[in-house]
Amino acid sequence: MSDSSPDRAAVVLDFWCELQCPDCRSALDDLRALRARYGDRLELRLRHFPLEKHKHAFAAAQAAEEALEQGQGWPYIEAVLGRVEELDRQGEPFLMEVARELGLDAEEFDTALIDGRHILIVDADQAEGKAIGVTGTPTYVIDGERLDGGKSQEGLRERVEEIVDRLLAEQAGA
Repeated sequence: MSDSSPDRAAVVLDFWCELQCPDCRSALDDLRALRARYGDRLELRLRHFPLEKHKHAFAAAQAAEEALEQGQGWPYIEAVLGRVEELDRQGEPFLMEVARELGLDAEEFDTALIDGRHILIVDADQAEGKAIGVTGTPTYVIDGERLDGGKSQEGLRERVEEIVDRLLAEQAGA
């Protein structure tokens, strides 16, 4: 029996997000609270769902993937979402600015946006989202249940916590 790493897998919460979406920015507090409460027992996965009405969202999704590759995914995502209005106004130069602020390799970042190396990931996420009924952001999917935060985020964190608590209890009893 290992005491340092449990054999149980973390509970997975898919967070369907669009980085130019003010509603996703307001979801950040919930995500921080969930991370603080569950730590590594909850795997929070960013899933991209850029909306056509936001012209910089597709580039922002690719930028987030590059930040993830460079080991600064969530700090980057939080920084961009925290300044959605600047992304609206400035577009790609703002995405580069945030990368530099976080000490990412800006040249590699710029190249990634130009060569489109992350487009397939973003496209695949968007296609999967559409297939499972995601229509807007933020949307959470956990244990097969879809929770749509695009209209209202009221009570969503509590619902996610109920599901995570139940799944963790089931694992503990298994």
